[in-house]
Amino acid sequence: MVDQTLNQIFNAKMTSDDFNRLSRFIFQQSGIKMPPVKKVMLQSRLQKRLRELKITSFKEYADFVFSDDGQKKELIHMLDVVSTNKTDFYREPIHFDYLTETILQELNVTDRLNKNFKVWSAGCSSGEEPYTIAITLNEFKQNYPRFDYTIMGTDISSQILQKAVLGVFKEERIINIPLEIKKKYFLRSKDRINKTVRVIKDLRDKVKYQRLNFMDEAYNISDVYDVIFCRNVLIYFNRDTQEQVINKLCNKLKKGGYLFIGHSESILGMDVPLQQIRPTIFKRI
Repeated sequence: MVDQTLNQIFNAKMTSDDFNRLSRFIFQQSGIKMPPVKKVMLQSRLQKRLRELKITSFKEYADFVFSDDGQKKELIHMLDVVSTNKTDFYREPIHFDYLTETILQELNVTDRLNKNFKVWSAGCSSGEEPYTIAITLNEFKQNYPRFDYTIMGTDISSQILQKAVLGVFKEERIINIPLEIKKKYFLRSKDRINKTVRVIKDLRDKVKYQRLNFMDEAYNISDVYDVIFCRNVLIYFNRDTQEQVINKLCNKLKKGGYLFIGHSESILGMDVPLQQIRPTIFKRI
């Protein structure tokens, strides 16, 4: 009987009706677009949830997700599975150069180094972005001891946030980081077969993480930030949702603060309180 159930699960196929129901629900809950070309991907990613729940069809799974009990117990798991988490250390390095050479120098010129500089990595994935920000700010702090900073990382996926908190990465992930930075901020595992590194504790302690859904009506973030990184996230939303997200981010961005978006993204023509400084760099007005 168990083998028969497992066989049914492995052979479960997502019908067009199943896909339409689930893709609409995913969009309503997370803003993530699921066009028909992603049907095979969605089927593949949700197969694991069917196995864990011992559900034998996608129709049964959709019925469960839409139920009150399912929305309490399964919604977060489903969004964990369907959200895309691709990131790298020093991805789009021009942003980190601008942070060091322009934004932090502005602090120095205006003698505001004694305040706590706050950065939000929105859509932080497994932590590469916030830890890159932390390294960048800590390097600046070496020359300006009065300077201090805190970083918030948020993501819709609770599973990926657990990885970010641990700060453990495959050694190959930091191969392109300069050697002196690697020596200063990463500890190598003693296991030379399964080669991993871990971000040092002092740096990990500078980054706090919490789950956040960009579709929430208001963001449960208490601070207002000097800089917000929201890169390669908007591409998953439609235009109206993008504008809503940007405006909610701006509510948490100080006047004169900076927003970074991804190089494949654009906010041209949106009704948002931002002035473009560079193609992907904006200042809150």
